[in-house]
Amino acid sequence: MRDFTKELPEHTEKYIGENDLFLQIFEGGNLPKTTKQRPPLLFVHGAYTGSWMWSKYIPHFISEGWECYVMNLRSHYKSRSLDMTKITFEDYLEDIKEVIAECSVPPVLIGFSMGGILCEKLAESEEIAGLVLIDSVISKEVFEIVPYKELNQMTASIVLPAPVRVELSSIDENADDIKFQRKYLAMESSKAFNAFVFSVESKGISIKSSSITCPCLVVKAVNCDDDDRRGSVTAEHLRAEYKGLWNTTHTGVLVGQRYMQSVDTIMDWLKRF
Repeated sequence: MRDFTKELPEHTEKYIGENDLFLQIFEGGNLPKTTKQRPPLLFVHGAYTGSWMWSKYIPHFISEGWECYVMNLRSHYKSRSLDMTKITFEDYLEDIKEVIAECSVPPVLIGFSMGGILCEKLAESEEIAGLVLIDSVISKEVFEIVPYKELNQMTASIVLPAPVRVELSSIDENADDIKFQRKYLAMESSKAFNAFVFSVESKGISIKSSSITCPCLVVKAVNCDDDDRRGSVTAEHLRAEYKGLWNTTHTGVLVGQRYMQSVDTIMDWLKRF
């Protein structure tokens, strides 16, 4: 199996805060002195995952001169293990705030899946330079316009086990991509998960878009018209630019064979900073 974490360039690793959040900091490549100062990029992973999920992305951004902060929420990947039965969605928001405080200037938040809705919620109140959502959990407002045909069950479990990847490949992931995820996928907090899941009991996280004033980009993995509509409605809600990536899976958008489509979309958008 190809382990993409072993191919990352040299970087700084540190533990921050009382919960020992594991943070990786990658310096951007040398830029001409005439280049204006850029905000750092802060990458926020999704449920069950960690900073390892960004391993294919990071080399491309640092090669273009971007300083990258790649965080881990409490009790994820190499962060200190805590009691996941007590961890909440709000706890994860506090974790991101701690990492923002480590940045020299307000960063561009880049969030995947659960990390996307966390970043979106945080953008209501925190000063950030920009917001990028990659196949993010949708907000309550988007759900009301494009609801799911079937609702999930709110989990009664005290923690959620790691997802099982039994397939050998997908439409955009090969065997190595899936084995890589199998190696690192881990359990998740059910309290945090229940906060954003759509079920009979729960209708997700509400986002006050009028409070979000930074530039925004929405990138969506799309396999049907409803997927595309949810992405475009999210973009409309945030006054954001939108890119739908057809025939792309939720995890494939980060670690699949066509992940560069997402990287290129984000890179083009970042050129305006």
